[in-house]
Amino acid sequence: MKIVLAGAFGNLGFEILKVLVHDGHTVIAADLKEKENNGLEGKYEFRCIDATNPVTLRGLCDGADIVITTMGLTGASVKFTAYDIDYQGNLNLYHEAEKANVKKFNYISVIACNEPGAEKVPMLHAKYMMEEEIRKGSMDYVIYRPTGYFYDIAKVFKPYIDKGEMQLLKGYHGVKANVVDCPDFARYIVDHMNDTNKLFEVGGKETYTYEEMAKMCFRAAGKPVIIKDSPIWMFSILANLPKIKKSGRHDIILFSKWTLSHDLVGKDIAGDASFKEYIGQYFGGK
Repeated sequence: MKIVLAGAFGNLGFEILKVLVHDGHTVIAADLKEKENNGLEGKYEFRCIDATNPVTLRGLCDGADIVITTMGLTGASVKFTAYDIDYQGNLNLYHEAEKANVKKFNYISVIACNEPGAEKVPMLHAKYMMEEEIRKGSMDYVIYRPTGYFYDIAKVFKPYIDKGEMQLLKGYHGVKANVVDCPDFARYIVDHMNDTNKLFEVGGKETYTYEEMAKMCFRAAGKPVIIKDSPIWMFSILANLPKIKKSGRHDIILFSKWTLSHDLVGKDIAGDASFKEYIGQYFGGK
């Protein structure tokens, strides 16, 4: 099959690319930049795109059977918002796929983007808006809502573990999630890419509270467990500080506040990777 993979060189996108190549598909790997020396050279076709500029998408989907998109704003930006990328950028891609008569559009969203209150969090709301466009559109679809990824937890927790003191939201230590390993999720995405009009809420096999995760990280690093409380209202104040808004971190802080205060447990389990083992290797080299 011919697959267009948009966002092919992000963390998740590259794992999907590896699976698609392994399975023998013809892949158009589309992104702003190509990951150099990636080990898959010659096994896919690269296409440089800027999803906010529809001109760069012209002809991208010609002859494709399926489009898979992981495109989304994942960090601070002073140039773009989640609405520019997660919604409008993906919508531009959707329209291009429609013009090319692609039969199926597969979208990587995020869990809980449809819950009450999520409309106030741009990084959730923009994805839900895109989901709605897909559901009312002309193409069959698969929507995947992951709970979060192993590497995200490790990356977010690492500065606190290095400092020797973790901050969790007061009253929310018991909030839980079953985050998923990217290679496992990539395999799940490809295994289900031919399904019709399905929505999956995808997580890993192990569910932990954030307090349990923090303790796990400290112990793997060989450090004493020190967890302190941070009031939830501090996130709202912090997000609206002028310097935070100027740096483009406002939406990131709102998203962090949401994830640390809501259970994010997917019912559709992908793979067999252990978060506990991953943390042991990440922080302890074990």
